[in-house]
Amino acid sequence: MVSERSLEVLRVIVQDYVASREPVGSKSIVERHSFGVSAATIRSDMAQLEEEELIAAPHTSSGRIPTDKGYRLFVDQLADMRPLTSAQRHAIEAFLGQSTDLDEVLERTVRLLSQLTHQVALVQYPSLNRSRIRHVEMVSLSETRLMTVVITDTGRVEQRILDVPGELGEEFLAELRAKVNATLGGHELATAAELLSTFPDQFSPERRETVEKIATRLIEQVAANRQDRLVMAGAANLVRTEEDFQGSILPVLEAIEEQVTLLKLFGEMQPDQHGMSVRIGSENASFGLGETSVVTTGYTSTGGELARLGVLGPTRMDYSNNMAAIRAVARYVTRHLGEA
Repeated sequence: MVSERSLEVLRVIVQDYVASREPVGSKSIVERHSFGVSAATIRSDMAQLEEEELIAAPHTSSGRIPTDKGYRLFVDQLADMRPLTSAQRHAIEAFLGQSTDLDEVLERTVRLLSQLTHQVALVQYPSLNRSRIRHVEMVSLSETRLMTVVITDTGRVEQRILDVPGELGEEFLAELRAKVNATLGGHELATAAELLSTFPDQFSPERRETVEKIATRLIEQVAANRQDRLVMAGAANLVRTEEDFQGSILPVLEAIEEQVTLLKLFGEMQPDQHGMSVRIGSENASFGLGETSVVTTGYTSTGGELARLGVLGPTRMDYSNNMAAIRAVARYVTRHLGEA
């Protein structure tokens, strides 16, 4: 059983090691922190922590560093999620407030998170299966070239350009635009493909080949909107912390490029009572990320869909600061999208 003072010793070991990357010894703890006990007493506490596998000695006669188990206890019981400064909050509002649509909001969000945390920032696109089609626009670029634009009720805009057999006249384009909006308008993306399967039957036989090609392209656009995907920024931060990895960081870089892997990891992360999820070191080994930690929370999109945003970095990260930044950014993104 770990004593209360030993837990406080673990707290300062984590904080000092995160700040300095140097193993922490009993002498430095006594000099830097007000425990009011001798170095010998602190060494006894550290021995207790080491016996519980919460800290370890990286080298003989060195100080101690936290283990994955130690970081887990720190995050679960000891981390102080300090609020952001007013300057940081203002920076979030100023930077994200300039965004106009979902794509830009998420691009700015990952850039901001990577700057605030100095980690790799990850933001999941909302699942749009329940989103509805607000409008489909069709713009003639030439007699045989058409741009189709699908706009959802969540503010997502997806456009494609295609060449079509036969000429596009204004009268035919107007008919096409009216019928496709009558067919798809207000319906969920999940049902759009089925509705479009019989769409060409609404047109004369000589127009059917053209309409079938357009319907196929619209189905592709709908599928693109429904796919789960991530936006990422700050991969260079991993290079700056390369010393925190025992071997090469290339396997980590390769793993984070696999969006399917990260999305599966996101799906397994369960939020705590504060809505935060933290996976530490060996807990991520099955994903090829055994030397990294992932911290996430949820945000809500315009259509009410829940998605996740967070950061990935070495286990030696500032969990308190990162959790506070992630929570603050998620709240602002939810509010901003709700007002959009």
